Amino acid sequence: MAIKVAVSGCAGRMGSTVVDAVQAAEDMELVCGIDPYASNDFGYPVYASISDALQHESFDVLVDFTQPSVVANNLEVALPAGVDCVVGTTGLSQEKLEELAALAPKGTCLFYAPNFTTGAVLMMEFAKVAAPYFPEAEVLEFHHCNKKDAPSGTAVRTAELIASARDFESQAPGKETEIEGAEGARGALVSGVPVHSVRSMGYVASQEVIFGSLGQTLTIRHDSWDRTSYMPGVLLGIRSVENKEGLIVGLENFMY
Repeated sequence: MAIKVAVSGCAGRMGSTVVDAVQAAEDMELVCGIDPYASNDFGYPVYASISDALQHESFDVLVDFTQPSVVANNLEVALPAGVDCVVGTTGLSQEKLEELAALAPKGTCLFYAPNFTTGAVLMMEFAKVAAPYFPEAEVLEFHHCNKKDAPSGTAVRTAELIASARDFESQAPGKETEIEGAEGARGALVSGVPVHSVRSMGYVASQEVIFGSLGQTLTIRHDSWDRTSYMPGVLLGIRSVENKEGLIVGLENFMY
């Protein structure tokens, strides 16, 4: 039986790519899209809100690629209705995710992935493995100029994983030397790890993690040049939430 899917943010770049992927998957059915800015005929039902969609349609999974300012409101409607949610919109704190997951009835899953590309997940896992062996680490992330949040969810997650794998805290050398009027030159500290965000036309999503110790550096880098690179992870998330419940953070939970 096909998994019935609704896509919130269907008129956006990522949302429209998710729609194409769901429609191409033999084990899924696109029931509807949700987007208040949709004005064209999409060839499938599109509703302005989650509430409106739930009044007219029945679906198993909601995929959300919207904006940080609206994703929480979407989940506050979908989760209490017993709809499993696959969320790629970043900007939600762990505390907020836990608060939202508590709204869901038993048997309902909130799956949140800072990044849906398998390569980015492996990059974060490799960084976690390397973290205890290097006294210093920095995260540099590069995204298109229209991204709504900085640093990215992937960068925040990477910094958190690095910190969790250590029994010491990075000294973030040079932070104390930032000149007046240029504070932040050494990046934002996320869990004690400097994170630098670049926003520019030409990028989709890239990140590198630089580790340093006496006489050596180790650089781990991942690049996404097309949004289709996220789709295998999104489809994996949709297929995996059916038999899960509660809050699950990170695609690695379904990869191995």
